[in-house]
Amino acid sequence: MNGYRSLVSALRTPAALGYLFLVGALAAWVAVDTLFISHADASFAGMWLFFATAPTSLLFLVVPSQFALIGVPIGAVVQVALLGAAYQGLTRTRPVTAG
Repeated sequence: MNGYRSLVSALRTPAALGYLFLVGALAAWVAVDTLFISHADASFAGMWLFFATAPTSLLFLVVPSQFALIGVPIGAVVQVALLGAAYQGLTRTRPVTAG
């Protein structure tokens, strides 16, 4: 249960929430580009989601195409957990010892 609590607290850090906001905004931009903007040729807007959640999401590009998009949310969750843990590690106060 302690691992679950530390994961939840890592997901609530400003760095993790900011990253999730950026990935969400990027996903909204890709959705608008895909649904409402016509292109004469292919649009590479969807690739930005893979770049934003790299390197984890790029591992899923080698699987069959119907499973490749699952790499974006998995990559985002992995990145958020790592960013949150790094933020907690860097902002943790250490006791000052006399001597």
